[in-house]
Amino acid sequence: MNCFFVTDLHGHIDRYEKLALAIESGRPAAVLVGGDLLPSVGLDRRGDFVEDWLIPCFSQISHELEQQYPAVFLILGNDDPGCEVDLFLEGEQQGLWSYIHKKKVHFQEFAIYGYACVPPTPFRLKDWERYDISRFVDVGAVSPEEGTQTVTVSEDEVKWGTIQKDLDSLAGNDEMGNAIMLFHSPPYDTPLDRAGLDGRFIEHTPLDVHVGSIAIKRFIETRQPLLTLHGHVHESARITGEWMSTIGRTVCINGAHDGPELALVRFDPHTPATATRELL
Repeated sequence: MNCFFVTDLHGHIDRYEKLALAIESGRPAAVLVGGDLLPSVGLDRRGDFVEDWLIPCFSQISHELEQQYPAVFLILGNDDPGCEVDLFLEGEQQGLWSYIHKKKVHFQEFAIYGYACVPPTPFRLKDWERYDISRFVDVGAVSPEEGTQTVTVSEDEVKWGTIQKDLDSLAGNDEMGNAIMLFHSPPYDTPLDRAGLDGRFIEHTPLDVHVGSIAIKRFIETRQPLLTLHGHVHESARITGEWMSTIGRTVCINGAHDGPELALVRFDPHTPATATRELL
């Protein structure tokens, strides 16, 4: 089965155009999109991009491919304002994609789970940030309570919510042997979450060069899903030379890229270790 994974396109139209051409020529069964989809322009709404460009782009692909249009599954990322979700739900209503944050959906014999949140970052937008396994915040990061949300969230959720609790709720007691997890954050202390923070200090304290999620790593270690897909840390593949790794039986892939190209991961969920990555 031919499937695509892309992430962290950040509103670059040339990358979306390359993705559209790849879909039209490659006819994948499914396309999974791992967050940070919109232009990076601060905290303002970017609805004009979704309404004026993204929905028409996928509508055109659907028109061209008709019955061969792939199943598209997407989440947002920490750089995408939460107030844009309603526009992605409009695209879902038009049959262009499935928005799957905190959801489980079925695709053939596989279960796909979506989860957008990342541990606290230095950035102000906190719609998709949660404490990881406790209320600890890394040096240089801004807590969810000190940042800005573009949607209304309860004080308790902001203060006490964690990625660990969310994942426990999302997966429940499900068997994970055929599970594909679409995350934005990579797992902590792996080749997939290596940031370019070498030699940087704040008040004489060195910054951690690994910026992924401990909760996600523990989830993978204990639950062993078939495949996990990640983004968020653009430079990790360049620094470590690795975009795919394994944790136990689980194949883990980071599709983010810090160059101008589109990084396109092609995979067969029956044999995820045979995935390939190309820069277009």
